[in-house]
Amino acid sequence: MRSALATLRTAFADGQANRASFVFQIVLMAVNDIAWIVFWGLFFHRVGTANGWTFHDIIVMFSLLTVVAGIGLGLFANCRRIGRMVADSSIDEVLILPVRPLGQLLCRRVEPINLGDLVFGVILFLVAAGPTPERILLFGACVLLGVCVMVAFLVWVGSFTFFVGGRGEHADLGFNALLLLASYPLDFFGGPVRVLLFTIVPAAFITGVPVSLMRHFAPGPFALVVSAAVVLGVLAWSTFHLGLRRYASGSLWMR
Repeated sequence: MRSALATLRTAFADGQANRASFVFQIVLMAVNDIAWIVFWGLFFHRVGTANGWTFHDIIVMFSLLTVVAGIGLGLFANCRRIGRMVADSSIDEVLILPVRPLGQLLCRRVEPINLGDLVFGVILFLVAAGPTPERILLFGACVLLGVCVMVAFLVWVGSFTFFVGGRGEHADLGFNALLLLASYPLDFFGGPVRVLLFTIVPAAFITGVPVSLMRHFAPGPFALVVSAAVVLGVLAWSTFHLGLRRYASGSLWMR
């Protein structure tokens, strides 16, 4: 744990080495997020409600999504690069260290542009989502669980590269599907797509179910999100380490 935290501090310091670029990327992502809010604001201004969702629900949804993405993709940026790192053998530099490789890999890179999501999401929730002490506590719990779901899912699909080869294209497909589906209200989907959101692409546990919990807390749905985070975490850890057993470095210096 100490090694991972030290690595994360180093990665964060490296990410903000160029202060002007660091701040610019954060602002750029915040502007992009504002554009999404404006789009949904115009949409709900015309329709009022849609499938039981209001604009306030969208505010909560984007607060959750941007903070989860800001932490998961900003502070643990390598979670979406596992497949590419396996393909080009850049995980070798971690495997020779006396540390747990997965935790070390996740903490080695910070993505400044995604930290803009984190800043924007926190401000959006505090300004427009009706924060109270209870809602802030629940929001924090949903964010932590959402980060676990997102990071674990991306590690899981990235670890398939150990078994199927390639350059991690399947991981990019999984990432795009997860982010896209988490960006829309859960009740907009039905049938097979809704099943998909609770199983293969677990976007429902990042925004859909947490938004319903922010409306009316219920122990059952909360336990479902906790279970999803635990199951995906175990699945990601197991798949990654099973893959390591059959991993053969492609680096010239390892031959």
